[in-house]
Amino acid sequence: MPQLPGLLKGLGVTARTAMRTLFPKRGIRTLIPAPQQGSVTVQYPHEKEAPPDRARGVIALHEENCTACMLCSRSCPDWCIYIEGHKVKAPPRRAGGAVRSVNVVDRFDIDYALCMYCGICVEVCPFDALFWSPEYEYSEPHIADLLHDRIRLSEWMETVPEFLEYEPGSEQKVRKVPDFGTDDFAPARKLDADGARELASGAGS
Repeated sequence: MPQLPGLLKGLGVTARTAMRTLFPKRGIRTLIPAPQQGSVTVQYPHEKEAPPDRARGVIALHEENCTACMLCSRSCPDWCIYIEGHKVKAPPRRAGGAVRSVNVVDRFDIDYALCMYCGICVEVCPFDALFWSPEYEYSEPHIADLLHDRIRLSEWMETVPEFLEYEPGSEQKVRKVPDFGTDDFAPARKLDADGARELASGAGS
């Protein structure tokens, strides 16, 4: 049987899905439509589904841990993170120590109109200052309002769930590098030495 064009195939799939939705029990043979039983569409926003574990909704900022190191901003492929800070003097960590110089965050903004939710910033942060929150309802009528400042990003920390243990087998595997002994390279060293002697003898003749 010749292959039907892709458009006709797509229409056929759509028609079969519509029949299963309108007549969920015995198909069109029942002639009694019951879309409320066969439909799987969630009527958002009247009905809402709970996001899955570790869902990537919005990025929250734990400002106390941020040192304005700029690592997340430099690693962002979309350049949607804007950080500004200044240095201040801090007391020594222990008695008799030197006065320290620490960074204080003045500005920490994330433009969610540009963010592609790759999560690189969360992964590269060495001080656990960025976290994923499952909240996803923060759309705005104006695109400029999608720029979240450090105050609003800090408010998202209230929605960050507790840490979940990793599933078995998801831990990062350690790459095994073969340990070559000294004898493994002995033939290669011998060949190199023989070749060097041949070149020396050829140059002398």
